Amino acid sequence: MPHDARERFLAEPRIGVLGVTDPRGGDRAPLVVPVWYGYEPGGEIVVETGRETIKAQLLRAAGRFSLCAQDEKRPYRFVSVEGPVTAIEDPVDPAVREALAHRYLDPQEARDYLAGTADQLKDDIAFRMRPQRWRSADFGAFAAGFEGADAGADAG
Repeated sequence: MPHDARERFLAEPRIGVLGVTDPRGGDRAPLVVPVWYGYEPGGEIVVETGRETIKAQLLRAAGRFSLCAQDEKRPYRFVSVEGPVTAIEDPVDPAVREALAHRYLDPQEARDYLAGTADQLKDDIAFRMRPQRWRSADFGAFAAGFEGADAGADAG
């Protein structure tokens, strides 16, 4: 995907899959978990989590993470970014929390969610990451090269 297309793709409300190194044992794979995230083209990724979660502990220790967002509908597409943690907001700014809720929920659900989880504000923190490395694919462009291939085979 061209740079502007992948930034627009990442800015759409998708569930991200966050990956971070897990050094707690020699045979552990990286921690990989689904997350809500915020992103505006040209900006930073923002992820909210509980201050004492294993995710927060690993993010602090690693100082970097990766995030992958995908479109599960055909044609399949994905954007993956990786980079350093640029800031830890402790506690999370209520405006960040509100923006994430409104990104993923309809307006009434977002209000209900924010009211029902208001106590989390004192326990949650936000990590910001500046994307350094990008990987992306748009399988629609790839698949276009195969359109009509079966029709040609049937004609012979």
